[in-house]
Amino acid sequence: MESYKREFIQFLQSAGVLKFGDFTAKSGRKIPYFINAGDIKTGDQISKLGEFYAKAYFEKVGNKKTVLYGPAYKGISIAVSAAVALAKQGLDVPFFFNRKEVKDHGEGGVFVGYVPKEGEEIVIVEDVITAGTAIRESMEILSGVKGAKVSAVFVMVDRKEKGKTEMSAMAELEQEFGFPVFSVVDVYDIIEYLEEDPANKENVDRIKNYLAVNGAKA
Repeated sequence: MESYKREFIQFLQSAGVLKFGDFTAKSGRKIPYFINAGDIKTGDQISKLGEFYAKAYFEKVGNKKTVLYGPAYKGISIAVSAAVALAKQGLDVPFFFNRKEVKDHGEGGVFVGYVPKEGEEIVIVEDVITAGTAIRESMEILSGVKGAKVSAVFVMVDRKEKGKTEMSAMAELEQEFGFPVFSVVDVYDIIEYLEEDPANKENVDRIKNYLAVNGAKA
């Protein structure tokens, strides 16, 4: 396993972002582990998270300037921290995010931050994709941006689960919308990491059993 993947999984655990137990995903599925960026609570933690996203960005997109979009609420802090991390490394990109409710006073509208210009590429930054529900919601919201062109999505973890078909949710999104979906790590990286310690056997078995039923075939 690449060292940065190990560091990232260790970071997710130490920050309480990666948890094991019984949870219900936004898709309604009962899942044995949970990835929640909402558990990032300190300046140091959010700074480190942004650095991992920036590393993934440079690896996949290079020095190309795009506009970061963070879906409310968890995506907001990710977009801000990723933009700061990118700026520290010489790539100053704008960012924006949405409100859950349209503001009818002041500047009004549903978006806060930069207003993308027609033709500019937008990169969505989220915490995790299970069935693709949140990204489809984001695409509907972004349809309100004139000339919006989403060029990629970045998430922390690819859960490698079925979407609406036997394909993975990430593969379905790529096919449906025509843009790539990148992740820092995937669930099999997490399994590999956990298997290094026999004390994790129960969690590993539960994840494998879950994937046997809900794992993507492609």
